[in-house]
Amino acid sequence: MASGPRFSQPPVSPPTPPTITLPGFACTNSGGGKAGVTVVNVTDVRVGQQTDYDRFVLQFDSPVPAYTATRQASPTFKMNPSNQPITLSGTYGVLVTVQTAAEASSYTGSTDMSTGQFPIIKEARLTQDFEGTVSWALGLDHAACMRTFTLTGPSRLIVDFSTAPV
Repeated sequence: MASGPRFSQPPVSPPTPPTITLPGFACTNSGGGKAGVTVVNVTDVRVGQQTDYDRFVLQFDSPVPAYTATRQASPTFKMNPSNQPITLSGTYGVLVTVQTAAEASSYTGSTDMSTGQFPIIKEARLTQDFEGTVSWALGLDHAACMRTFTLTGPSRLIVDFSTAPV
């Protein structure tokens, strides 16, 4: 059996994932998202710890709608629509509010997450899922700088809290 010349293929490099440039941490309120979207559903909520920050994530079934992350000097918040005050673990707080969103029919996980082992986020609790607004209160160990940004595939709102001293 005669064999002809053999040609080798150049090695194939694996695809390079897109590079994401994260915003810096800031010790101010934050906001963003897409205005004018129809009501989107929250499909997952999670809290995690990384080397230099703690992370809070809201995941959606459509693009992330308009949101705010508002800092406050205590972990006391109001439940809506009742206006009943609640106090979370920690000494400081941040309220994450998403407009044109709903959660009751699309998210079945915990609505009160105690995370006592994390350096910054001590508790995350749903405080509003009413009339197209979803709010999560975050009880923090102390005042911390944060960064907010969105990701796609799936659509997520990310709120990171730096573990570096303020």
